[in-house]
Amino acid sequence: MGMRDGRRGARARGTGTRGAGARRFVRLLPWLLTGVGLLIDLASPPTVTAVPLFAAAPLVAAPFFSFAGTAGAGIVSVLAVVGIRLWDGVVLDVVPVTELLTLVTVSVLALLINGVVRRGSEQLASARAIAETAMRAVLPTPEERIGGLLVAARYEAAQADEFVGGDLYAVVDTPHGVRLVLGDVRGKGLDAVGAVAVVIGAFREAAETELSLEGVAQRLERALAREGERRGGLDSMEGFVTVVLAEIPTGSGALRIVNRGHPEPLLLHADGRLDVLAPSRPAMPIGMGLETWPDRSEEWEMPAGSTLLVFTDGLSEARDAAGSFYDPEERLRGRIFPGPEELLSALTDDVRLHTGGRSTDDMALLAVGRPALGQPARRRTVRIVGRAGG
Repeated sequence: MGMRDGRRGARARGTGTRGAGARRFVRLLPWLLTGVGLLIDLASPPTVTAVPLFAAAPLVAAPFFSFAGTAGAGIVSVLAVVGIRLWDGVVLDVVPVTELLTLVTVSVLALLINGVVRRGSEQLASARAIAETAMRAVLPTPEERIGGLLVAARYEAAQADEFVGGDLYAVVDTPHGVRLVLGDVRGKGLDAVGAVAVVIGAFREAAETELSLEGVAQRLERALAREGERRGGLDSMEGFVTVVLAEIPTGSGALRIVNRGHPEPLLLHADGRLDVLAPSRPAMPIGMGLETWPDRSEEWEMPAGSTLLVFTDGLSEARDAAGSFYDPEERLRGRIFPGPEELLSALTDDVRLHTGGRSTDDMALLAVGRPALGQPARRRTVRIVGRAGG
């Protein structure tokens, strides 16, 4: 991907370097404040004081240091002032005593702030762990080979170390062939996780029993409508889900798709050609109170060696520093990949280069390949890649 990718990589590395430098500076700042205070007090007459700098040291440490580190910053500041006043021989005068009392009070306040910050961080970490556990339960790792097809999936979190959002995917082998869903629930957090669970549960049941993709789509509509009623009249405009439903019949080269307001999937051929699987008629997302929407699946050819790529708008709406959107069609056309896993690895790496590690939306990717004759099964993993990581 040439020199442009090299420049993007340099920008991404520069962003990471600046972030690491800022963290080191924050860690050193309390000690720098104490050191500067010492220099000012020692170089100035006794009437000049640098106590504000000593008082700032534990306050700066409070949000970023451990309890012991914050206490250490306060103790060092107090000892520094006591030492200076002993050197000046005025430690028991009214002003030095007042300064010491002020500094001790500020240090205790810093410890209280540190405790509040730590408790808030622990509660946030606990809530995030619960949400991540729920998310992983409803989005289990798909098998690497389903119904004779090769499968790879990725969930890329916009925030580092987070796995909580409204993107969803599932792949199941049914009597009608391999069926899959990939979608994007409006919103984030635990409410979105609940909606993901509803959609995935309804899909897994409907995919086994419904004779057509249109029937599966209607089952998802009814499931979301029931969930809205259960929540006491959930506003339909706040609960919609864009989805792509696909069916790959066993022993056939056909590919059937129902697209309900979702970005168009791509079909990558073994020779590098690429087809955009755009519906002939746009459709509204599910969950908008349109149970009678006239769904109609559309059919394409999916020859051996080709790969279906389905993604959420976290991919197509990823922006670079200049605000330009990532264009998966442009970036993937003409490229050849050994299998779905290699496709997703190259794609996620390229998106991170494009954004410089500044993604603002979660991204779910699902690639399903029809292997050519003799093509081996490939190992596949579901990796979680945060905004700052690789």
